[in-house]
Amino acid sequence: MDTAKKDDGGKPRLIGINHVALDVGDVAEALEFYGRIFDFTLRGGDGKSAAFIDLGDQFLALMQGPAEERPVGRHFGLVVDDRSAVRARAEAAGARFLPGRSLDFLDPWGNRIQVVEYADIQFTKTAEVQRGMGVDLGKSEKAKAELAAKDMS
Repeated sequence: MDTAKKDDGGKPRLIGINHVALDVGDVAEALEFYGRIFDFTLRGGDGKSAAFIDLGDQFLALMQGPAEERPVGRHFGLVVDDRSAVRARAEAAGARFLPGRSLDFLDPWGNRIQVVEYADIQFTKTAEVQRGMGVDLGKSEKAKAELAAKDMS
């Protein structure tokens, strides 16, 4: 049952993101590239034209597609349990890092990925989803304060 207030006569409210799809030149190579950086489980796909990386209640879709130049600012953020080892692993995998304060890199197909740590963001996995993923994650004081300011803690 939808209990959210709809101020405009019933316009649907954005709730979250189910998945992000990336065009990659070769799905098997993309799985190898991302597998050198991150620990993940495949949710599905054939590994040739598509592969779906499980993110608990969400997923990342790797789709066979053209390797074309991407707009500089277009990116998405991947959430990890521990960001400290990402830079070295991504470097070893051949990622190209972008300047700035955040941890942003390009995959071999030009997709820009920003890596953020779960503890530091407002996005929250339920206890049930965390249990299903085999993790037990907490939030930083800053993230807790941001959630409290929105009455979401």
